[in-house]
Amino acid sequence: MTKSKKLDFRPNEFVVYPAHGVGQVVSIEEQEVAGITLELFVIAFEKDKMTLRVPTHKATEIGMRALSSPDVITHAMKTLKGKAKVKRAMWSRRAQEYEQKINSGDLIAIAEVVRDLHRTDDQREQSYSERQLYEAALERLTREVAAVGGGDELAAAKQVGDVLESRVAA
Repeated sequence: MTKSKKLDFRPNEFVVYPAHGVGQVVSIEEQEVAGITLELFVIAFEKDKMTLRVPTHKATEIGMRALSSPDVITHAMKTLKGKAKVKRAMWSRRAQEYEQKINSGDLIAIAEVVRDLHRTDDQREQSYSERQLYEAALERLTREVAAVGGGDELAAAKQVGDVLESRVAA
C-alpha cells in the first residue's frame, strides 16, 4: 500500500474540503478501525452542524486544501466581474457541470458558477434547480472569502454582492 503525502494541518486552522467547503480542524485524533489505527483530522463545519473525520494520509488524495491566498480571492473577484458564459447544452448537462465545479473545491471554478448563474432583476427568473446551484456556489465562495478575510461572512457577502452588482452597472 502506498502512502499519500500527508498534509500538515493544525488544530484551529481553516481548511477547504471539496464537497463541503470551509471547515475548521478541531483536532487530530487516532481511532482504531477494523484493527487498524488511523490518524484522523477532525473537521467541524459550524454552519452545517457537521463533523467530518478524514484520514490524514488521504487528505491530499481527496482534495482537502488550505484556504486560498488573497491573490486567489482577487482572481475569483475578477472572474465574477467577467461576462457570463452560458453554454447552449441542455440544462441537465450544464447543471451537472456546475455541480462538479462547486464540489471541486476550486475557488475560481466556484466563482465561474456564481458568475454564470447570477441574475439581475430585469432578467428572467431562475428555475428552482438553478437557484439551488447558485446559492450553493455563492455560499461556498462567501465562506472562503470570509475565512481568508478574517471571518466576517456578512462583509464577505456584501463584497461579493457589490462585485456582481458592479458587473451589471458596467
